[in-house]
Amino acid sequence: LTRRHLLSATAFTAMAAPAALRAAEPVKIRCSLDTAPSHPRNVALIDYLAKLEKASNGEIKTELFQSGQLFADLNVSKALLQGQVEMASPGTWVVTGIVPDADLVGLPYFYGVPIEITHKATAGAPGAHVNKQLESKLKAHVLGPWLDLGYNNWYSTKTPLNGFDSLKGLKIRSSGGVANSWRIKFAGGIANTTAWPNVPLALSQGTFDALISSDESINSAKLWEAGVKYSLCDNQFLAQYMPMVSNACWEKLSKPHQKLMTDLWAENIAGYNKGSAESQAKARKALESNGVKFHDASARELATTRAAMIDAVEPLIKEAKLSPEIVKLVRESVGA
Repeated sequence: LTRRHLLSATAFTAMAAPAALRAAEPVKIRCSLDTAPSHPRNVALIDYLAKLEKASNGEIKTELFQSGQLFADLNVSKALLQGQVEMASPGTWVVTGIVPDADLVGLPYFYGVPIEITHKATAGAPGAHVNKQLESKLKAHVLGPWLDLGYNNWYSTKTPLNGFDSLKGLKIRSSGGVANSWRIKFAGGIANTTAWPNVPLALSQGTFDALISSDESINSAKLWEAGVKYSLCDNQFLAQYMPMVSNACWEKLSKPHQKLMTDLWAENIAGYNKGSAESQAKARKALESNGVKFHDASARELATTRAAMIDAVEPLIKEAKLSPEIVKLVRESVGA
């Protein structure tokens, strides 16, 4: 009897040991980005993931895949849903096909306004409404406030951009999305959707005359070498990224680790956004030093254009398939 008990105990220990070892293994989080290491989003995520590993005492192990090594942003939402990656931070414009309300910052209420107004909306009730839809459709958890890239503006090759009227008749490239196309049409331009890798050659060959982008993006691609000479700075909208963790990964984390991830993001997001703003400012100086001439729209110019856009906003709301709820929340958020 004693021998039988001893054998049973030994067998139980042998079966239990692997489970105990597995429980002690760190949770692994792979994060996918399709931008280069110097990009503001990458700089922020590199810092965040390093802080997460340290604060968890190695109980969370992270690995960052950059420059599209795992997935392009266009495909990363599907990868999150299918559990092929644990973390990503796609731009709002990338997920509008899944959640149209993510295009809220494309509404003219945010045209040319101080950054605090956009933050109030995206980190407030409108953003929470979008997050809830994303979490439901992508089976993912949004970590917290969205990460800034910076304001998008207009850039041209041969046509000086001395005001909004300068855009009329130009063929203008955008990164896609209903709101961008609507804004180009409103300006009297013709929308173009050339893929970003092909932009330098297309610009130099005159495939389009102008484009919507940010100072950082224009600078990193050295588009002055492809002919960019002018910019109309009107802060059309604030481009932002959404930090998400797949539910499959989130549910593996203990409650303290979930709180750790959330708290770390909340503690650092202001610094990350400040870094993005500094990156944009540095990029503008680089563009100016390479001969790009800027026209900064005055408060009066911005107010006039914004009011005209708002008067014509209904077709945009319908075409972008924005819900009545998100439009209501945005209007309440921006107030007068």
